[in-house]
Amino acid sequence: MLFRRRKPVTISERLRSIVWPRKGFARGLRYVTLRVLRLSSTPHSIAVGVAAGAASSFTPFFGLHILIAVALAFLFSGNLVAAAITTALANPVTIPMILTASYELGTAILGVESAHAASSADVMRMVEHLDLPALWGPVFKPMLVGSLPLAAGGAVLSYIAAYQAARLFQKRRRARTKELGSSS
Repeated sequence: MLFRRRKPVTISERLRSIVWPRKGFARGLRYVTLRVLRLSSTPHSIAVGVAAGAASSFTPFFGLHILIAVALAFLFSGNLVAAAITTALANPVTIPMILTASYELGTAILGVESAHAASSADVMRMVEHLDLPALWGPVFKPMLVGSLPLAAGGAVLSYIAAYQAARLFQKRRRARTKELGSSS
């Protein structure tokens, strides 16, 4: 075979690569960052798209993050691709932290006492029986209320960071292009 490995991959190496990529997680993060920064759009448009994606990632509407982000980016004239890519902030590693933070903040904002809050066993029982109206008060409402300030804060912080990064990246790109054009 022309492109076959000299040493076949063992089962333990395959299992390890599922849990931890061979090149590490930083490589994927760097790829996504550069993909967003290389978009041919204004820094403001890119930053609005990134802010829309970040804001939608803090909502408890899993499965709808991309639709929410694209709708927000369209509404505020942001970059739709940047919005869709940035929704990756809500991933299996960060979702438990986002849910916990939004629930805790929501219960604090609503002033729900611990006696009125549902226990995890009660929540699991309601989920198993698909008792969604019963879940609204003790779980969904605090989560939704708590996600709004988190989404707003995440949008503002990500807008500032993305705007500065896109502006700097495009400035350096123009300088490199100008330097290459003058040397020819």
